[in-house]
Amino acid sequence: MSASRSGRRRTGSVALGDLLQREASAERAALGCGERPSVAAGQACRAKKGEDFALLKPACERRPGAPSTSFSAFALFDGHNGSAAAVYAKEHLLGNVLSCVPTDLAWDDWLAALPRALVAGFVKTDKDFQTKAHSSGTTVTLAIIDGSVVTVASVGDSRCVLEAEGSIYYLSADHRFDANEEEVGRVTECGGEVGRLNVVGGAEIGPLRCWPGGLCLSRSIGDQDVGEFIIPVPYVKQIKLSNAGGRLIISSDGVWDALTAEMAFKCARGLPPEAAAEQIVKEAVEAKGLRDDTTCIVIDIISPEKPKRTIQSQRSPRKGLVLLKNFFLRKTASDSLSLPDKDNYPEPDLEEVFEDGCPSLSRRLNSEYPVRDMFKLFACAICQIDLESGQGISIHEGLSRPGKLRPWDGPFLCHSCQEKKEAMEGKRHSRDSSSRNSGSSES
Repeated sequence: MSASRSGRRRTGSVALGDLLQREASAERAALGCGERPSVAAGQACRAKKGEDFALLKPACERRPGAPSTSFSAFALFDGHNGSAAAVYAKEHLLGNVLSCVPTDLAWDDWLAALPRALVAGFVKTDKDFQTKAHSSGTTVTLAIIDGSVVTVASVGDSRCVLEAEGSIYYLSADHRFDANEEEVGRVTECGGEVGRLNVVGGAEIGPLRCWPGGLCLSRSIGDQDVGEFIIPVPYVKQIKLSNAGGRLIISSDGVWDALTAEMAFKCARGLPPEAAAEQIVKEAVEAKGLRDDTTCIVIDIISPEKPKRTIQSQRSPRKGLVLLKNFFLRKTASDSLSLPDKDNYPEPDLEEVFEDGCPSLSRRLNSEYPVRDMFKLFACAICQIDLESGQGISIHEGLSRPGKLRPWDGPFLCHSCQEKKEAMEGKRHSRDSSSRNSGSSES
């Protein structure tokens, strides 16, 4: 599926507003009775370079002192060229995302606004970090769990995988150049060069990389020395679990280069989250050796209707029906996975709410009604500073095919964020770095 279509809903999916409005009253009743699904999490890491960092916050509140606004957040940051970008993103990303969401939203409105806020928060974090003049970068996989709704945003090649109802689903995307021809085309059109490392004699070796810089990834936070066509716009997926709950695994490529998702879930079945994470890391290191930082976070989402025992001990995947597939049941512009034929498998007992991996910042910030009206019109859609009359620049300005959109239609950006947007689109040159023949960054 092309990038321009990645945000469309497949036939039979539930509209975002309809789904969340339908569930809002039931969820609020559950909140009042203390019947929200519980969350248990654990992590493990074997360090090679010390550039992986994890964030585990099982108890957060959108409004301090308001338990009804509670949610959980878990994230993995796999740094490269040093740890500065990973450390900065761990400290600031979640706060930047929350700053993009109005604090007075009801539960259903907050979840509807979250995908747009994630895009703005990722871009703000990248923009702010680059003012620190650091050259390092990081992958990010962030999962926000609120009740039975799971929202995942990702850039890079760390992955978030879900097992629920005996099936396995990918909730993130792989942004390696080797896995994504459309991202290769986007970066090339924006002025980057994508190719393999040249060695003596003209031979090309190793994975596809972006030059200058030599990064293997098309999306990350940081990496200003590579070029701003390496964008921080995340792939976002939002789903609603059934009452059976589920188990999430978020791991860096140190795990996924050694284990398949099925292997990871199988080796940790029956174990509580902390022990499960340790077992997955152990299996990965034994399989491939400690070639890279190897980090794993395991999160169990436990239905209030079930006893608090390990999710994995309740039901094993049905033999022959383990589905290694993306939730849309089709290959997107930002999904590198080889997916099975959907006609050979039953539909899962999960509800698809939202999915978008489009790299266009203009499209990702241009929310439709009613989400559009949840955000302040005269504030920068990324950094949230208030804009006085005449200060804002419409995200639609300069579109070659604006359709019904007009330059004075919002959302708006401040001048600084507009420059960031233009750089990401290849309309403003970034600083140069090393050539294909002089070394490379590590992804």
